[in-house]
Amino acid sequence: MTHTISLTVNGKAHCSVVEPRLLLVHYLRDVLGLTGTNIGCDTSQCGSCTVHLDGEAVKACTVLAVQADGTSIKTIEGMASNTTLHPLQEAFREEHGLQCGYCTPGMIMAADALLRRNHKPSEAQIRQGLEGNMCRCTGYQNIVKAVQNAALKMA
Repeated sequence: MTHTISLTVNGKAHCSVVEPRLLLVHYLRDVLGLTGTNIGCDTSQCGSCTVHLDGEAVKACTVLAVQADGTSIKTIEGMASNTTLHPLQEAFREEHGLQCGYCTPGMIMAADALLRRNHKPSEAQIRQGLEGNMCRCTGYQNIVKAVQNAALKMA
């Protein structure tokens, strides 16, 4: 049995026929070709698949594509505006908040959700806001600096 879903991804409407067991992360990557949303663990532990679903940060490996029917999704590909990077993307580059880059899309999506809720987070609030996103390379110092930098840019 299949289901027809309609959703908006990065401002563009999509209508697709999907299997009921298809995860949103696989829909984004395999059906829409949006490979910036990474698959790190498939168990919601790492956060590399974080996207915004109706404005809320969610781990796309925990959401079925059919559950996203009728919603609006934003992925890392939807953060930049034409050739202009989002302030978080700029800050991650400026503060060296990435090394291998695998976790970076999920970190940026989680950080964006945090900064929309709290425009001037403390270091502790940033660390708490990124708690569900793992980085195995950086030690988080520069990631925290990047979020602080972006908060200033976005203020």
